[in-house]
Amino acid sequence: MFLFFWRILIGALFAQYLFFLGLSYTTATLAATVSNMTPIFTFLIAVPLRSETVDVRSKAGLAKIAGTLASVSGAILLSLYKGAALTHTASSTQEHGENGTTGNSGSKGRWLLGSALLLLNCITFSLWMLLQGKLTKKYPAVISSTAFMALISSLQAGALAVTTQRHLSVWLLRGSIQIATVLFAGVGVSGIGYVLMTWCIEKRGPVFTAGFLPLIQIIAGVLDLLVLHEQLYVGSVVGAALVIGGLYLLLWGKSKEASSAAILSEKGLEEDKETQENL
Repeated sequence: MFLFFWRILIGALFAQYLFFLGLSYTTATLAATVSNMTPIFTFLIAVPLRSETVDVRSKAGLAKIAGTLASVSGAILLSLYKGAALTHTASSTQEHGENGTTGNSGSKGRWLLGSALLLLNCITFSLWMLLQGKLTKKYPAVISSTAFMALISSLQAGALAVTTQRHLSVWLLRGSIQIATVLFAGVGVSGIGYVLMTWCIEKRGPVFTAGFLPLIQIIAGVLDLLVLHEQLYVGSVVGAALVIGGLYLLLWGKSKEASSAAILSEKGLEEDKETQENL
């Protein structure tokens, strides 16, 4: 119950609250790109907890370190540098004309604040994955675990909402888009999504599961550009390339370590078998 409470508070309440708040200050493309830092933070937290090992004398260990540094550099670039716009949509041109210099200054401040909140979201979500990895060893029932998380997180989020929002109007859903969004977030993300992630964490571990998050950026970037008509900036492109390149360098290092461990395990079994035959 202790692990249940804290992993729900960190992963279902704080992580989602920080993500939505950061998203309101930035764009969906940036939010999806920064979320690629989750595997890196998961790896960095897992090392001192001895859930992950690093051998600096091997190529795999050096790849994991280099991938971590590249991804951190990309995240810093995403947060601090926006750069020139690569696309010019009608909505963005109109917004630039209305805001002027003052609007750009305010927009930069909101961009930095939103980026910081999104990075905090990655840290909290990484902590959730590590706690989830410990919990699945003691409570391997994936579906009921997700059901408990949905129930307790609803109570926690409701308590937070009551303390921060005193008006009843914020609880009312207006329009089909709001209703569809809430249903999709509840059933698709919090329901099916968390069940699949919990199952993957149980089978392959938290770092491996977090490694597939870059697919979110590809989908969100296309939708952000085509549907929401947001601008694409130089800083976002370069930073995203560093984050994704570093991420897959880290995953390559983990793959090499897993292959080496499997080979050593097979050699050990063969040696034990030969010893038994000799005896």
